[in-house]
Amino acid sequence: MVTQAERRETTRNAVMQAATTLFGTVGFATTTVDQIAGEAGVAKGAVYHHFANKEAIFAAVFEMTSREVVEKVAAAGRLADDPLKGISEGTRTYFELCTDGPIGRIILTDGPAVLGWRVWRDIDRQHFGAMVPAALAAAMKKGLVDSQPIGPLSALLLGAVTEAAFVCSNSHAPEKTIEDYISALDALLVGLRSRV
Repeated sequence: MVTQAERRETTRNAVMQAATTLFGTVGFATTTVDQIAGEAGVAKGAVYHHFANKEAIFAAVFEMTSREVVEKVAAAGRLADDPLKGISEGTRTYFELCTDGPIGRIILTDGPAVLGWRVWRDIDRQHFGAMVPAALAAAMKKGLVDSQPIGPLSALLLGAVTEAAFVCSNSHAPEKTIEDYISALDALLVGLRSRV
């Protein structure tokens, strides 16, 4: 017998899946709560039982999508044979994911607009932004990069990667754009390598 908690979880999952599909394909501004409810196969009241408004639904979708992206980015980075190459491979995966229409729309197009730049950056720092300082710390521990304050270096790299992700996601030739920006990133990372 299905419990009330299981029914609530099933409804919430259906709403999240429907909202992710709609936000990813037609965007936040065009999507209505009625459409989300219809796509999820639930009553509009059931949507409001779980989420206060459309912005709250989007925030949950953004958080979920960010976690999924960071899992894929981290997996790509772990395949590299050193932390700096891991940054490059993880960033390549991030760029590729951001050029995927639905993910790019949720993460880069609607994310900053709906959540606000500050909230968007805070969530990004918790996910993707946490990986760069960890990789730099690992590179310093292995002697690949000279010891230095990680905070400023991470902020500079993350700023560059974020800007490049916006460019890649809006490119008419994303594959070439990704290659160009990964080449530039690799040059920066080579410059960080210890000469000793």
